[in-house]
Amino acid sequence: MKSKILVFIQFASILLMALPFGTPTTHFNMGMVFVVLGLGVGIAALSKNKIGNFNILPDIREDCDLIKDGIYSYVRHPMYASVLITMFGVMLMYLNTYLIYVYPVLVINMLLKMFYEESLWHCHSVEYMEYTKNTSRLIPSVF
Repeated sequence: MKSKILVFIQFASILLMALPFGTPTTHFNMGMVFVVLGLGVGIAALSKNKIGNFNILPDIREDCDLIKDGIYSYVRHPMYASVLITMFGVMLMYLNTYLIYVYPVLVINMLLKMFYEESLWHCHSVEYMEYTKNTSRLIPSVF
């Protein structure tokens, strides 16, 4: 149930941020840079996933494989990073008070989802514990 709530909040936040509530700002081009960067990170992550290995819920599937190469050799959660980078770009493009309140909700939710998923991985795989020693969560060499 916890997983479904986290995914619901994630998609509700994304939907609320994607709705056209405002006019483009002077930061529109910079926002587009972040959107393209975020989508690139997402594509890099998806390209390493096999069909059936990807799960939108943070729950660990019994038959899943731990991916450790490509972008996953730098960060453990590139799809989460992709969402946060892309939606930061959207916020810059249409910067207004509404988005300034919704984006932190998305960030907090994604962090909760990430920590929950990691706790499940620690119970599921000894290999994951080794993997965490060599990779960052979201930002290479930072976090």
